[in-house]
Amino acid sequence: MFDIGFYELLVIAVVALLVIGPERLPKVARTAGHLLGRLQRYVNDVKADIQREMELEELRKLRSQFEDAARSVQDSVSEVDKQVRAVGDDLNRAAADLAAEPPAAPADASAGSQAALPAAGTAAPEAPRPTTEAKV
Repeated sequence: MFDIGFYELLVIAVVALLVIGPERLPKVARTAGHLLGRLQRYVNDVKADIQREMELEELRKLRSQFEDAARSVQDSVSEVDKQVRAVGDDLNRAAADLAAEPPAAPADASAGSQAALPAAGTAAPEAPRPTTEAKV
């Protein structure tokens, strides 16, 4: 902080000895030491308070960022929930429509039964396999 060397301190001590006197110099030095100690404690307390305030501000910013991220995730989840519900409603409507339709009767019963069966040499078409992935 201050660039005071040994010789500067020696000059200050000699001047203090001459000005204050040898009888009062120990008491003045003790009082000066106590005052400097109080000053150092006060400066350290102020530094600690400033550091705490800076950390508190950082925590507030971090909390704000987490709240924003949580809000974003919540909005995304609610949007996906709406989409899933819409798809479910569409599927329920389609199932209800299929259940409400009467089955179509073929015009010729014998022709209809043979048309539904594959030929002897051909393979039956594969049924689509259900996927486990949700399409959104």
